[in-house]
Amino acid sequence: MTIETVAASAPSTVDGARFSIGIDLGTTHCALSWVDRAASDGDQVVQGVLAVPQLTGPASVEGRALLPSFLYLPHESELNPADLALPWGASQDGVVGEFARTRGAATPIRLISSAKSWLCHPGVDRRAPLLPADAPPEVPRVSPLAASTRYLQHLRSAWSEAHPEAPFDAQQVTVTIPASFDPAARELTAEACRAAGYQHLTLLEEPQAALYSWIAANGGAWRKQVTPGDVILVVDVGGGTTDLSLIAVLEKGGNLELQRVAVGEHILLGGDNMDLALAYGVARKLAAEGRQLDAWQTRALAHGCRAAKEQLLADEGLQAVPVVVPSRGARLIGASIRTEVTRAEVLALLVEGFFPPVAVSDRPQTRARAALTQLGLPYAQDAAVTRHLAAFLSRQADAAGQVEGLAATPGASFLHPTAILFNGGVLKAAQIEQRILEVVNGWLAAEGAEPARLLQGANLDLAVARGAAYYGHVAASGRGVRIRGGTAQSYYVGVEGNMPAIPGMEPPISALCLAPFGMEEGTEVTLEAQEFGLVVGQPVRLRFFGSSVRRADQVGTVLDFWGPDELTELQEIAAHLPAEGRSAGEVVPVRLHARVTDIGTLELNAVPVGGAERWKVEFDVRAPAAVD
Repeated sequence: MTIETVAASAPSTVDGARFSIGIDLGTTHCALSWVDRAASDGDQVVQGVLAVPQLTGPASVEGRALLPSFLYLPHESELNPADLALPWGASQDGVVGEFARTRGAATPIRLISSAKSWLCHPGVDRRAPLLPADAPPEVPRVSPLAASTRYLQHLRSAWSEAHPEAPFDAQQVTVTIPASFDPAARELTAEACRAAGYQHLTLLEEPQAALYSWIAANGGAWRKQVTPGDVILVVDVGGGTTDLSLIAVLEKGGNLELQRVAVGEHILLGGDNMDLALAYGVARKLAAEGRQLDAWQTRALAHGCRAAKEQLLADEGLQAVPVVVPSRGARLIGASIRTEVTRAEVLALLVEGFFPPVAVSDRPQTRARAALTQLGLPYAQDAAVTRHLAAFLSRQADAAGQVEGLAATPGASFLHPTAILFNGGVLKAAQIEQRILEVVNGWLAAEGAEPARLLQGANLDLAVARGAAYYGHVAASGRGVRIRGGTAQSYYVGVEGNMPAIPGMEPPISALCLAPFGMEEGTEVTLEAQEFGLVVGQPVRLRFFGSSVRRADQVGTVLDFWGPDELTELQEIAAHLPAEGRSAGEVVPVRLHARVTDIGTLELNAVPVGGAERWKVEFDVRAPAAVD
């Protein structure tokens, strides 16, 4: 099994690398930032953002700080090679970036968007050509993995074009991922990076990157804005996911240190949901005027609403943005429907619909699902980010008392943050920031706690990329503050009990702890005192579990019982372990070895007692396990 477990993998140090490159592989935008290591000294960091060359129209190339995460697959007669030419001269059968987004808004059946969200969808083969999801048979499709690779390749080529004196392959590269990405999605992100030619790769969780960006932006002054004992809540609402993290400020040897305390569960809730909600709201407004949209037009409207939302949130002076809904008939121009999205509509929907006032005891709402449903992304059922936040803080109520240097709050029903850092383009709206602060501080006031203060961040669109570049710099130089993390959860493997057959009853399952919370990369452990039976030569199931609340378990701890909120079952793995000359179905006595690798994955090895061979079970994101 390969399971991504660490907040950031060990940095891939490159001797003589002049630049530390940070890449935000976002759901709606990508960005590349860099730190010039040779010109940086201590808190004085020389940093910039690459203006990424991209098509903004046929044969029109501009450099922009953000590369929209869109891939457009034009018809063979739609554009000629000159229309698609880029500065680095590579031929291409698709368009990436701004032109892809604008062209695809009018022809959504040829537009690939939200590839990052599909990359973390456990219910599909993420290497299969799935996208565009609703495209007719004549439209070519690509996999979420391939689309992500295209964005990464574009950024690599853009860097090489701008910096021929500093080859991309010779620099340190940090790519960010949501803290809540599942094991397969993290592994696939690394695979996409390798496919794009990335040689020296480090993965970093986005909320941590946002905090690194805040540190870099404040220079040495960040130490004056926090004190030992602070707990920073990072709220990251991006295009596809909502990421929640808690990071503690500790004092060790007279110096301030940062340690990640907890990471929230995977929540597929973000800007994509808001774009769809805006589109349906505008569609209802048009229907009331007697202008009914079909499904295709509603999908095109969602892309228009995304652009309108981004403009309105970026410019407080704008009060409305026009939106054109294309026609499917022959009279494309005359039959197009024109409307507008207003600032008041956006804020009312986003603030009241996605960030409503709730009690800290509220939980995300669930509803009975229909037996048949369209295939698509597994969005969160409850759109209220504030309810997900309440559940996260409540689950971590006891976490502070389990971190050396933090004091537990007696009688607290949730973990009390003392500071909040926002990240993600959605949170550029001051009204949304204010609503979250009001809700959280209302919870704190009800339990007699001081209000949480807001840590002013940098550019929310670029903070993740900038933080990733800064992280790579301080990690390689050994100077500057590092956020200590280790494994975000405790990880367990299921062990089937040995009992006689009983009608209607399956053998009980125990959970064996392989990697406790906070296990650092590069660590290897062997369960010497425990032997287990490994079934070889026939199909078997491997069950794995994770826990974000059981922090005291150690390697080898066996759980016979656990509460419904203590362990979460991860993706099951089907495997066929080679018999190695033994009989099919034979049970081989083995000892287990677990190792957190340098790139941040957890390997499980089974070694026969008294034998030399070894079974290494690696997580295969396509479903069956690969076994060495």
